[in-house]
Amino acid sequence: MSSLEAIVLGLVQGLTEFLPISSSGHLRIVPALLGWEDPGAGFTAVIQLGTMAAVLIYFRADLWRIAIAWLRELRTPIPRASSDARLGWFIVLGTIPISIFGVIFSNQIESGARDLYLIGSALILFSFVMVLAEHVGTRTRFLKEMNGRDGLFIGLAQALALIPGVSRSGATISAGLFRGFDRVAAARYSFLLSIPAVVLSGLFELRKVGENGSPSAGATAIATLVAFVTGYAAIAWLIRYLGTHSLRIFVVYRIALGVLVLALAASGAIS
Repeated sequence: MSSLEAIVLGLVQGLTEFLPISSSGHLRIVPALLGWEDPGAGFTAVIQLGTMAAVLIYFRADLWRIAIAWLRELRTPIPRASSDARLGWFIVLGTIPISIFGVIFSNQIESGARDLYLIGSALILFSFVMVLAEHVGTRTRFLKEMNGRDGLFIGLAQALALIPGVSRSGATISAGLFRGFDRVAAARYSFLLSIPAVVLSGLFELRKVGENGSPSAGATAIATLVAFVTGYAAIAWLIRYLGTHSLRIFVVYRIALGVLVLALAASGAIS
């Protein structure tokens, strides 16, 4: 992989990780459109560490507060834990489904799930789930009102993001809307929930960097750094955007891209 490819794919990762349009899907589609080789699921997992670093820095005050409250409760359990401590438990609970399914379907994720027909179809089909979430969601609840059922439901939705084209943020934000949370609260929890799963996945795949024809350590490092910078900007923008806008623009984009991918794959223009 050249430095140019690493920079482009880092930009793609940073811009699409937090927007509900599927970063893993784009990291398969963009190389196909440009005639580059598929960088692979391992490369995707590793450069996501860059965007997770952006989450850690952007939400550092929230994360510190949650971590302190959670650790304090571990030492001295109390009948009515603080909302921050409970949020810490819900992040743990919500991480369990994707961890289980990620292990069970690891082989499929690294091979069959990168099929362009699957990605194009997932982009289109899950768009209708996002539309439904916008339609039925009351958007009246805030994170301090979250309970265990909410955490598990959103965690199960996050597991759907193992399929490229679904989108981690799209799945979890939609799940939050289904549970009645407002868009900003759903997005904030979506970003916080992504940290354990993405970090663990990235660290697990880190050992394979440069092996079996995968991108070199240098190219992976460049892509990760670029993903960090652009990812931080994407978080800030999306939080502001969802304060006053719906998911409609992302739905339109997903459907258009999905149709394009299916048409090009069917014609043999990309593979």
